Amino acid sequence: MNIIVVGCGKVGYNLVAQLSKEDHNITVIDKDAEEIRNITNNLDALGIVGNGVSFNTLQEADVAHTDLLIAVTGSDEQNLLCCLIAKKSGHCKTIARVRNPLYISEIPFLKKGFDLGMIINPEFEAANEVARIFQFPSAVKVDTFARGHVDILHVKISKDSPLNGMRILDIRSGLHTNVLICSVTREGRTHIPNGGFTLQEGDEIGFTARRKDTTAFLRKIGLSKNRIDNAIIAGGSKIAYYLAKILLNTGISTTIIEQKRERCEELAGLLPDATVIHGDATDQNLLLQENAASTAGFAALTGLDEENILLSLYVKGVNPGAKVITKINRITFSDVINQMNLDTIINPQVITADFISKFVRSMDNTDSEVENLYKLADGQAEALEFVIKEPSKATDTPLAELSLKDNLLICCIYRNGQAIFPTGQDCLKVGDSVVVVLSGFRISDIKGILKD
Repeated sequence: MNIIVVGCGKVGYNLVAQLSKEDHNITVIDKDAEEIRNITNNLDALGIVGNGVSFNTLQEADVAHTDLLIAVTGSDEQNLLCCLIAKKSGHCKTIARVRNPLYISEIPFLKKGFDLGMIINPEFEAANEVARIFQFPSAVKVDTFARGHVDILHVKISKDSPLNGMRILDIRSGLHTNVLICSVTREGRTHIPNGGFTLQEGDEIGFTARRKDTTAFLRKIGLSKNRIDNAIIAGGSKIAYYLAKILLNTGISTTIIEQKRERCEELAGLLPDATVIHGDATDQNLLLQENAASTAGFAALTGLDEENILLSLYVKGVNPGAKVITKINRITFSDVINQMNLDTIINPQVITADFISKFVRSMDNTDSEVENLYKLADGQAEALEFVIKEPSKATDTPLAELSLKDNLLICCIYRNGQAIFPTGQDCLKVGDSVVVVLSGFRISDIKGILKD
């Protein structure tokens, strides 16, 4: 597929890094020659120094033969205009990054008016991810499918966990609970396990189950925590605003600590039910004064990765029971960061790249559509949700009779409002939402689960 990416900042770089691994032909456009050199020297992409709003620049990038244009510059308005010009001149599909909270309620109008394939708001999506994790504080990460009806929760196994040393096939009889282990990440490598796989301390497992079974399972492995009822947010960024709004709407008491007085006044006006504190979140006395030692949830969302890491480590030190979430934009030192034993890390750029990859894989499919996509363990594995639109070789045949690829697991089928955790006798049917976890390869439609 021929793809143009306009804007070579952090989001653009992460996006090109992910899409180039999937064998697309990518051209990047940016006014900053240094940014262009950074991408073309490190990633498989062609670069053009210019303005993505310019018709001549888009022509130089061969927009007439482009399948998809993605505009992720720092300006919402420029992104929308770029997509409009590309649509008129090249008839390609378009994606625009739109971040301003002013537009959040206008997205349906903008998408229709500009004929956009997708509008992505990294800060809003990151805030949603944080809010989901606060709903399940025991989890390191929560992947949601079937429009919120199916979750894959990721939790770490401690030394004292009953799962330490247990084979997966013994979980149901040993703990008397019905869960499906979808993935195991051990020492940076993700496995799609079979029943004979033995879990051990330090493993991060991804599992799915019915809600009542999820609660019982977490309780039996010593990780049961109710959703948080109060939270502190360090930093008054766009993510902080979106997150506070979501938390307040669900009845969670929320405090925001922001250094800039003008931003504090703005947030206080936008979020009258929140407590907005003008101060430096790195001031330990201020944190303790605002009950950091007893808060149920803490999200470090300042603009500095180093500050977020230090804040998270400090709060976890004075309040081990808190759910602590750390925003990190740079992933260059991911190995070092992973050794810090931070609670949960979010990266808005990676979240954005996942959303766009989902759209790209859906563009040319006819029998199924990628509804959701989540990367696991730095992209080593994926969790995907397909909506089956047409019959194929993968449908209407018992799973036990299908020749499924190795390192692949069908985790759940969502049909007529019911979640089915399939056995070998279940079949995939048109209209189903199907959740698949796989490692070592990529698929773009439901037929991809089958061996050639």
